[in-house]
Amino acid sequence: MTEHPPEPAAAANAAALYERIRSDEALTQSLFRQALQDPKGTIARIIAMGADFDLPVTEASVREHLASLDDLESKQWLIKARGGL
Repeated sequence: MTEHPPEPAAAANAAALYERIRSDEALTQSLFRQALQDPKGTIARIIAMGADFDLPVTEASVREHLASLDDLESKQWLIKARGGL
């Protein structure tokens, strides 16, 4: 199965959703803990949160946004949670 590039709206929504998650330390920690044990479930949870916040995202848009992050804190988080994110 070939993964298609995310739609522009989904890419913009992924960035907005990331900022919303990042601004909530408890949510960020909860997602990190989940990612260590259940990476696929974490992606599904992020997609569901996007729908809840009226910021629909796709798995591809979430993965692309995470791959594009260039700040040290995010990079360290992703290295630790790399299992499936």
